[in-house]
Amino acid sequence: MKKSLREQLIGAWKLHSYVEVPLDGSEPFYPMSRQPMGIIMYTPDGYMSAQLMTPERKPFAANDFYRGTLEEYRAEGSSYIAYSGPFKVDEETGSLTHSMFVSLFPNWTGQTQPRIVSLEGDVLRLSTANPIQSLGKLVNSFLEWHRAKPE
Repeated sequence: MKKSLREQLIGAWKLHSYVEVPLDGSEPFYPMSRQPMGIIMYTPDGYMSAQLMTPERKPFAANDFYRGTLEEYRAEGSSYIAYSGPFKVDEETGSLTHSMFVSLFPNWTGQTQPRIVSLEGDVLRLSTANPIQSLGKLVNSFLEWHRAKPE
């Protein structure tokens, strides 16, 4: 018997690619570089967590999370995306929503965002169902995740 979409999502996935495509027809861009790092996890009890970052982020000089300089906090905040909360799957339509209980970007806290989902074996493709603002442009985001293997 084939597993439901929800059952197939459960587990951890490593980010393989992340590209944003502007609606104005300008060139696509890679906000977390062409080799982004990230993990998205879906739990059996209906929660998800997404963490994405650019590789090779510089450490804070003070080695203290609460003692960074404004420049260090700016670099930290512009090179990392994080949010967690409940997720829901509509098996009939194959749709997925992420609800942001917490988010590094405060504007997303409390939002529920629909995702377009495609799942083929160990490759999960997620994209925004509605355009978002990114680097001053209205874009659609396209992310490819590969199922995380135990190390």
